[in-house]
Amino acid sequence: MRIGISTRMMLNERLQPSLLNKLLDTIPDMVSAAIAIEIFAARQHFDYTDREHVAELASWFTQHKITPWGLHAPKFPDREMGRAGAPSVNLLHPEKSRRIDAIDEVKRAMETAELLRFQHLVVALGEQGEGWSPRTLENALTALEHLDAFARPLGVCILVKNGMNEASLPERLVEILNVGHLTRVGLCLDLGHAHATCGIPAALAAAGRIVAVRMHDNRGFRDEHLWPGKGSIDWSQTRAVVTAAAGDPLWIVDATQPDWAALPALAQ
Repeated sequence: MRIGISTRMMLNERLQPSLLNKLLDTIPDMVSAAIAIEIFAARQHFDYTDREHVAELASWFTQHKITPWGLHAPKFPDREMGRAGAPSVNLLHPEKSRRIDAIDEVKRAMETAELLRFQHLVVALGEQGEGWSPRTLENALTALEHLDAFARPLGVCILVKNGMNEASLPERLVEILNVGHLTRVGLCLDLGHAHATCGIPAALAAAGRIVAVRMHDNRGFRDEHLWPGKGSIDWSQTRAVVTAAAGDPLWIVDATQPDWAALPALAQ
């Protein structure tokens, strides 16, 4: 089982070499030797618009002979995660200008692959409560086609993840990719989101396109991002059925409160 860590766990701290050193020092040795890192693109954490900041991180990864596995696309374009009134990065927004702004913001973050050399970009479609319609399908296709075209010369593969809305249920994502013949775009199965929406068994309908799996827990009603085992997901059973259906995806720990001592058990 390949384990990854999302830096979302440290979202309120600036991502810098000292923080990455602390991360490696904290993770148990048996896991840290093969850990994959996903950088979470939030400007207060990772300022993808700051060339010096990006270069500093790229230098750290080079020195440690680690290639960041991927980048999670930004949810907001500001440093306050929208609390100061900035609009969200919504690729499915009804207004065309907002969709264009969202695509541009994701591209801005993806450009950092020139220095960081990550190979995957995880994107979300829509916001909580987003519905499904032919127009939603059209907007999703347009966004993913643009992002895929931008990603190709950077050597990046787009992974779209299921969310807390009808528009990004796993079955909808498979439909989007099939209708658009988006053969380079894969899926990132978010188990926490699936557990609180359609259920994990139903989400495995997308198994043929799954490249990565996000691990966080909840009690089945809302998105809590608890450490695996702190909610109501049966992780032993889930690991078995996902592995049987999807083969050997990367399992990314995406909880907000890390429990590093419990990490080796997840990797077994």
